[in-house]
Amino acid sequence: MRSVEEQLARVQAAAVAPRPVRVAIAEAQGLMCAEEVVTERPLPGFDQAAIDGYAVRSVDVLWAGDTASESGGAVSLPVVASISAGARSPSRLQPRQAVRVQTGAPMPTLADAVLPLRWTDGGEARVRVLRGVRSGAYVRRTGDDVQPGDVAVRAGTIIGAAQVGLLAAVGRDRVLVHPRPRVSVLCVGGELVDVNRTPGNGQVYDVNSYALAAAARDAGAEVNRVGIVENDPVKMREVVEGQLSRAEIVVIAGAVGGAAAESVREALSELGEMEVSRIAMHPGSVQGFGQLGRDGVPTFLLPANPVSALVVFEVMVRPLIRLSLGKRQPARRVVQARALAPITSMPGRTGYLRGQLMRDSDTGEYLVQALGGAPGASSHLLATLAEANCLVVVPAAVEEVRTGEVVDVAFLAQRG
Repeated sequence: MRSVEEQLARVQAAAVAPRPVRVAIAEAQGLMCAEEVVTERPLPGFDQAAIDGYAVRSVDVLWAGDTASESGGAVSLPVVASISAGARSPSRLQPRQAVRVQTGAPMPTLADAVLPLRWTDGGEARVRVLRGVRSGAYVRRTGDDVQPGDVAVRAGTIIGAAQVGLLAAVGRDRVLVHPRPRVSVLCVGGELVDVNRTPGNGQVYDVNSYALAAAARDAGAEVNRVGIVENDPVKMREVVEGQLSRAEIVVIAGAVGGAAAESVREALSELGEMEVSRIAMHPGSVQGFGQLGRDGVPTFLLPANPVSALVVFEVMVRPLIRLSLGKRQPARRVVQARALAPITSMPGRTGYLRGQLMRDSDTGEYLVQALGGAPGASSHLLATLAEANCLVVVPAAVEEVRTGEVVDVAFLAQRG
């Protein structure tokens, strides 16, 4: 029986990131930048007012409001012009004058500060200054944000809202990114029907293709949910071969047990080597992995049990997707939590058990409650997985975690 670590190493060695592509910045959110975006122009590109008010020479208003000064603090300036945001005509300020400006408006020549409206009487033809400002106050200078030659977005940065905004601010409409890996999800099993049909006697809904497709999207992949595929080896081979030409990862559920598994192995035998083996984990110990087709596309065979399939996906497939996205840390965040009740696990296998993770409001300590009961008793219950917000990771050497003991817990995607 192969260890989880050995199987993961084998899987992750097959990771190949798709070639970087250039996309519109509106489509780049959530992807990893694949280039150093060097700015060609300063940001902002001109001196501009950072607040509504009056552009002035600071020396003309510095002593405003100071009753100890020679003028007794009384300063009044003529308002000679008004500049709105977006104005393109240059403007010049003479000594002892003021120009009304809007936020974002270009500063007139000679002005070195903006006097906020609240520090004046708001006059239109002449403004009375209630408080002085120093040079540079409330002015965004040319290149304050970014200078020409600066790196605006670095390679390896995940592009979020701020990065999209910065790319737009420096005039970039497209950017080179690591694209989402394409994942195809198939299901096999004569008992399966799609959710838009009523199951007959002995039939069940196809859960896996929907659940696994959702899990792949959550991991960051572009997903093609193929759905149910017939057990016939010839048709199976045609479908899989078609997916190998359009995907970086192929996932086939219901393919490691029973008659369906035989059909799958027969169909895949001409496409490459596929190994089905036992991995020292539960649930989902029986699973398959191989590299098929001319390009050696990583292909997974997962159990038919929806919970087992999702757990194997979480442990084996999701890290491969994250690596293909260019992530340096493909695994979920793991924290240590104190067990609120005993947790039993299968000896000799690493347990990935559903749980609810909480945090003590007083101490900040993580607490975990396992879901699903004894090992094997309810491993098939999808409802408890839906209630889980974490996987409790129990080492293979541990058969029981006692109440109050600390155990590793992997976060699942947050809900809400």
